[in-house]
Amino acid sequence: MRQAVAGGASRPYIPAMTQHPTSKRPVIGITLDWEEPGTYSNMPWYALRENYAESVTRAGGLALMLPHEPDLAEDYLSRIDGLIVTGGAFDIDPALFGAKTCHPTITTKERRTRFEFDITKGAIARDLPVLGICGGQQLLNVVLGGSLIQHIPDEVENALAHEQPNPRTEPGHRVAVTPDTLLHRITGSLTMNINSAHHQAVKDVGDGIIVNAVAEDGVIEGIEDPRRRFCLGVQWHPEYSIDPGDEMIFTALVAAAGEPS
Repeated sequence: MRQAVAGGASRPYIPAMTQHPTSKRPVIGITLDWEEPGTYSNMPWYALRENYAESVTRAGGLALMLPHEPDLAEDYLSRIDGLIVTGGAFDIDPALFGAKTCHPTITTKERRTRFEFDITKGAIARDLPVLGICGGQQLLNVVLGGSLIQHIPDEVENALAHEQPNPRTEPGHRVAVTPDTLLHRITGSLTMNINSAHHQAVKDVGDGIIVNAVAEDGVIEGIEDPRRRFCLGVQWHPEYSIDPGDEMIFTALVAAAGEPS
């Protein structure tokens, strides 16, 4: 596993995107959240904070919300140019990464996870640009053959407050960005101030996967697959634009989605 080290910054990386008079905004699929009856409404509902879509629009993309239809994953993939797997107040079923036990804090959303697993796996197979955010990064890690820490306070000694007590619109802690990674080339920085809203984290990464960001307590905060043209996961929520590098992540995703496949 590659570790972050101190050093100088480089210029931000943005993939080239061919421009011509008839060019269209790349379509970025964004997975929705889901809640059962009795929470927000007496009916089942989809919802998502609008700053996910705003970030894509601001970066030059066309946001397309994706309902949880596992049997239609391939149909969605044929209509999008890139994928964002979002976060949410739930967890990945530990059985998906081979765990024999399940921590009592685990809450799952089976249909959402099945859809996100299938569409993420399909996007990687097609080499579509993929961005996993918070829980979406954890799912991406599992799809790529990795495992998860089920509850940080039980597995990480002297852990930071990864479920930060201050508002999510403010930084919670910093991460060190690993030099010469995609994340480093995008942001041009070796540190980022991030928000933090998770009790799980990446434990082990799959073969060939690179760790691109680490918190001061050693918790993995970002991963990427260098074999793909854009396959990136971050444990924080860049849609809040807390750090200058956050908007650069969306710009790079949309630019990569606009490149010829």
